[in-house]
Amino acid sequence: MAVDPLIELRGVNKYYGELHVLQDIDLTVGRGEVVVVIGPSGSGKSTLCRTINRLETIESGTITLDGQPLPQEGKALAKLRAEVGMVFQSFNLFAHKTVLQNVSLAQIKVRRRRRDQADRRSRELLDRVGLLAHAEKYPAQLSGGQQQRVAIARALAMEPKALLFDEPTSALDPEMINEVLEVMRQLARDGMTMVVVTHEMGFARSAAHRVVFMADGRIVEDRTPEEFFTAPRSERAKDFLSKILKH
Repeated sequence: MAVDPLIELRGVNKYYGELHVLQDIDLTVGRGEVVVVIGPSGSGKSTLCRTINRLETIESGTITLDGQPLPQEGKALAKLRAEVGMVFQSFNLFAHKTVLQNVSLAQIKVRRRRRDQADRRSRELLDRVGLLAHAEKYPAQLSGGQQQRVAIARALAMEPKALLFDEPTSALDPEMINEVLEVMRQLARDGMTMVVVTHEMGFARSAAHRVVFMADGRIVEDRTPEEFFTAPRSERAKDFLSKILKH
């Protein structure tokens, strides 16, 4: 298992009213590890992802980042969100700001960088995601795949310890999915700690160190991609895989 734990969840429970969406979740993500979370709709994957930077609160259990418990609110919470970047289904870019301004904004506001410093860093990151030529455009002038790559650059600009991806490609047209996954594969190769909720099994197979399979609010399997895809242990996982790997 993970030698140098960066993210740890212990006995985590979460309810929405009567609905027990996360049930006694134990999960460790090591530094530099890519953990892909898969499972049927409503299994708790996105909720799990969102508890790690406290977009969702939990009823019981503990979550630690780099040995520190997650802060409750205020400045410490803002700092946590800078340290654990999040990339969502929807790109959440500011429509009235250019691509460059979108990537620089939080660096200036949260990291207190000077604009010229922030812009220099933003250009480096836009280059890294293949979008430097589009720095002065507005989000509406870009494709969905390009907007999602800007969102990844924006998350990276905060120099996070870890990145969370909540179904980053599910709102994209099929031909745009790969350009986003390719950027994510490169981040994985560069050693970024990543927790990725996705339906993209090819990415899970090729980029994950571990696959976490969830069903009904529980972690059912937590294994290497090789083991999980070739010999799932649980009936739930076998059933899930038979449905999605048919086509």
